Amino acid sequence: MHPTAPTAGAPPDNRLLFRFLFVAGVMYLAWFFAYQQWLGPDGRLDAALCGQITRASVGLLQAAGFEAAVAPTNGQLVLMNGEPSVVVYPACNGLVLYALFAGFVLAFPGPWRHKAWFIPAGIALIWGLNVLRVAALSINHHYSHQTVDFNHHYTFNVVVYGCIFGLWMLWARRLALNTPLPPDASPS
Repeated sequence: MHPTAPTAGAPPDNRLLFRFLFVAGVMYLAWFFAYQQWLGPDGRLDAALCGQITRASVGLLQAAGFEAAVAPTNGQLVLMNGEPSVVVYPACNGLVLYALFAGFVLAFPGPWRHKAWFIPAGIALIWGLNVLRVAALSINHHYSHQTVDFNHHYTFNVVVYGCIFGLWMLWARRLALNTPLPPDASPS
C-alpha cells in the first residue's frame, strides 16, 4: 500500500478539486469583468477577430474553388458568388471559446512547460475549427439556406465543443501528469 493511499473510512483528499474550482472561479470572474467592463465595450478585439475569421474563411473557400469574397463595405460578411452568405458576429468569433479552453488548462494542475505550448496549440486548433465552421456555413447557405440555422446552432456547436472536450481530456489524462505513475498503479 502506498503511504498516500486513503485508509478505510478516511475522507478523500479533495484539495485538488477545491484548488481547481477556486482557480476556475477566480479566472471566470476575472474574464467576466474584464470582458464586460473593457474588452466588450471597446470592441476592437472582437472586430479584429471577426475580420480575421472572415478573411481566413474566404481564403479557405477560394482555395477550395468557390467564388468567395469579403464584402467591401463590411469586413465581417462573407460573400458567395457576390451574394451575402455569413456574417461573423462577436459571439461567433471564438474569443469566449479560447478563454474557456485556456482557463480550464490553467486551472487544472499540471506542469507550466506543458501549459506553455498546449494552450496556444489548442487555441490554434479551435481557431482553425472556427474558420472551417464559417466556411462550411457559407457553403451551407449557398446550397441549402434553410438548414443554416440548425447547423449553426446545433451541428457546429456539437463539433466545436466536442473538440474542446477532447482537448481537455487529453490535457487531464495525458499531459497534466507531473510525475510518472508508480509501477503498480495504472491510469483509470
